[in-house]
Amino acid sequence: MNTNFRPYAPDQLLLLPPDLRDWLGSNDMVYFIHDVVRELDLSAIYGAYSAQKGGQPPYHPEMMVALLVYAYCVGMTSSRKIEQATYHSVAFRVLTTDQHPDHDTISAFRKQHLEALAGLFIEVLRLCQKAGLVKLGHVALDGTKVRANASKHKAMSYGRMEKTEAELEAEVLALLAKAETVDANEDALYGKGKRGDELPEELRRRETRLAKIREAKRALEEEAKAKAQAAMPEYEEKKKAWQERNGRGQEPKPPSEKPAPKAQRNFTDPDSRIMIEGATKAFAQAYNCQAAVDGEAQVIVASAVTQQTNDKQQLSPMVEEIKANTGGEKPAAMSADSGYFSEKNVTQLEAEGIDGYVATGRQKHGEKTAPVREADISPAANAKEHMSQKLLTHKGRATYSQRKQIVEPVFGQIKEARGFRRFSFRGFANVAREWDFVCLTHNLLKLFRSGWRPATS
Repeated sequence: MNTNFRPYAPDQLLLLPPDLRDWLGSNDMVYFIHDVVRELDLSAIYGAYSAQKGGQPPYHPEMMVALLVYAYCVGMTSSRKIEQATYHSVAFRVLTTDQHPDHDTISAFRKQHLEALAGLFIEVLRLCQKAGLVKLGHVALDGTKVRANASKHKAMSYGRMEKTEAELEAEVLALLAKAETVDANEDALYGKGKRGDELPEELRRRETRLAKIREAKRALEEEAKAKAQAAMPEYEEKKKAWQERNGRGQEPKPPSEKPAPKAQRNFTDPDSRIMIEGATKAFAQAYNCQAAVDGEAQVIVASAVTQQTNDKQQLSPMVEEIKANTGGEKPAAMSADSGYFSEKNVTQLEAEGIDGYVATGRQKHGEKTAPVREADISPAANAKEHMSQKLLTHKGRATYSQRKQIVEPVFGQIKEARGFRRFSFRGFANVAREWDFVCLTHNLLKLFRSGWRPATS
C-alpha cells in the first residue's frame, strides 16, 4: 500500500502550551465571558463568604459565575455534565484554569446564589444598551411554555383528591383496627407491656399519601377562596347592574370558594400547572415564561414567569418591567398576539404613549382582508374594533408582521439551539430566577456575536 497518512501516535508524549490561553483562539467566547463577568457586580455573592471561617477555601466566585454563565450559553444545565466538561472540554478547562469543582459544589453554588445570578440580568441588559443593541423602537411580547421539574403524572385533580381521601381514610381505619386486634392477641399470648415493632409499612405508606393529599387539597381550597375574594367586587358590580335592570337577564352567580373538580395540584412541584405546549399541543406540567424582545438585535428587555396558562394578564406587568429594567424608558411601539388582547390592555398602552399592535383574534391561514386607510378608522369604534381596523392599515400590517421575526426566534434559540426545555429548579420563585438567568445568557450571546468587547479585553 503506497498511501501516505498523517502521523498517528497515540503513545507520543506531547508538551501542551504552558499558558492556558494558548489552547483556544483569541476570539473564543470563553475569553469574552471571562471579561464580562469581571465587569459585573458580584458583591452579593462575595458577601455570602465574608463570615466564613476554617475549612477548605471555596472556589473563586468569579470562576464559578463564569462557569455557570458559559455552561448555560452552550446549553448545558446539568451540574454533572458541567463537572465532566471541566475535564473533557478544552473551553471549560481554560475557563476554570484547570480546576474541577464537583457537581455537588456546582449545584450548591447555583442554588445558594440563584437570586444574585438572576439579578445580573439588568447589568447585562445595560451592557447591551451600551453596545447599541437596544433601541426600544419596536418591542414584541410573547410567552412560551417551559416544562417544570415535575411529571404531570404526579398531579391530581380536586375531585380525585376528595374520592381518594375518603378511600385512604377507610383503609387507614381498617389497618388500625387490624393492628389493634393483633396487639390484643399478642398481649394475651406474650403478656401486656411488650414493646411493639414500628408502624407497619402498609399503614405508614397510606398515612403518608393521605397527608400529602390533604395538604394539596387544603392548598387548592385556599387558592380558590383567594380567587373568590378577589372576584367579589366584580360580582357586586354585576349584581348591582342586574338589580338596576329590575332583574332582567340572567342573575350573576357569586364566585365559588370551592375548587373546581378538575382543578389540579402537582405533588412534586405544587407551583407548576398543567399547560398546553404551543408546538406539540400536548399537556405538560409547566410554567408560562414571558419575554419582551427589542427589535434591533433580539435582545430580551424584560422577562417573567407566570402560573397562568394564558397571557391576557401579562401585558401590563411586562410594560412595567421594561420601564424598570431600562431606567424608565418605554418602547415606541409594542406588538403582541391575540392572547394578550383586552380592552384594558390596549387602553393602557395608549395611556403609556406606546403605539400598540395587539391582534384581536386569530386569522385563518390564507385569509385575505382588504386594507384600511388610517383616515377611514371610525372614531366611534370601541377599543377592539379600533385595534382590528388599525392592524389592517399599511402601517399596522407592516408593524405587526415584524412580531414573529422579532420574538419567536428567541424562543427557538433558547429551546431548540440551546436545549432549555425543562427547569432545573422547583418552586415559583426559583423557576422565575432561573428564567431570568437563561434570558441573561441569551443576551450575552447577542452581545458576543455583535462584536462588542469589554474594555478589559
